[in-house]
Amino acid sequence: MTNTAIRYTPELKQTLIDLHEKGHSFKELHEEYGPSLDTIRKWVQAATVIAIDHQGTAVPNEQFKQLQKENRRLREELDILKRAAVLLAKR
Repeated sequence: MTNTAIRYTPELKQTLIDLHEKGHSFKELHEEYGPSLDTIRKWVQAATVIAIDHQGTAVPNEQFKQLQKENRRLREELDILKRAAVLLAKR
């Protein structure tokens, strides 16, 4: 089975995101450039700024989700280390 997924350049993705932000509909962008409506919608959603960090830098949705995932992992690691410290202190 071969991978038939079409790869789009980051430049095209950014162009479509910018055009959508300027008021073009997903349908217009799909008809003119080719990527599916859902694909364009996902690109726009991933690039949507949902927060601004303490340094004033915009944090896109995609990066925010990655940071949340890393935060969960670090909290789990911290919890494991706390439990191990309690077990070692009992000895």
